[in-house]
Amino acid sequence: MPTLDRSVIAGLPPFEGLQPDDLDHILEQARSSRYPRDAAIFEQDEPAEHFFLLLDGHVRVVRITPEGEQIISRYVNAGEMFGLAVAMGRNAYPARAVAAVDCVVVAWPNSAFAGLARRFPSFGASTYRTIGRWLQDTHTRMLELVTAQVEQRVAHALLRLAHQAGRKTPEGIEIDFPITRQDIAEMTATTLHTVSRLMSGWEEKGIVVSGRQKVVIADPHGLMLIAEQRPRH
Repeated sequence: MPTLDRSVIAGLPPFEGLQPDDLDHILEQARSSRYPRDAAIFEQDEPAEHFFLLLDGHVRVVRITPEGEQIISRYVNAGEMFGLAVAMGRNAYPARAVAAVDCVVVAWPNSAFAGLARRFPSFGASTYRTIGRWLQDTHTRMLELVTAQVEQRVAHALLRLAHQAGRKTPEGIEIDFPITRQDIAEMTATTLHTVSRLMSGWEEKGIVVSGRQKVVIADPHGLMLIAEQRPRH
């Protein structure tokens, strides 16, 4: 298989500041793959053999609880590493990764990680910062589950998605990948019925605009007030 061109990773956060020869070395053991929307990149509890970089698209990370419930733990955006079980000292993937849209992914064998992190400290530091952000996000969401009402949790989830993957449109800030009300329910540990009721109410107030697999935040400030449980004036 031909080596990938260094231009595909040059300038991305995990590889910032590295020289062309360094990028070529990093890509020697890499391979790229395309995944159609809804295809699984890896499964929860599957032996972890690779770590990944998302070149294009969005990836949904899903955990299945012991009771069989599906929880969306995060979305991965283009330019981010994921599937970093090797960096966490795990032998299996703790969650399932699914292409939320058509994706292009670069994969390295786990056997390459230690050598790359040792030779390129900035790569290793970036990887561990990514894991740190995940842990902080997980902590924040767990705190919300304990302390926040459902309405606040849903508002927080939409604001996070808008921050991570929002694009400005004439209607407002559109979440830049298909997302359903069921997806939002799985992100916030609530029911489809509850999310539908909240979204319909917010649409009537002009806070959000939603369609089939589409969410636009028309009034980000109004949604922030709901998330923080502050009155609208």
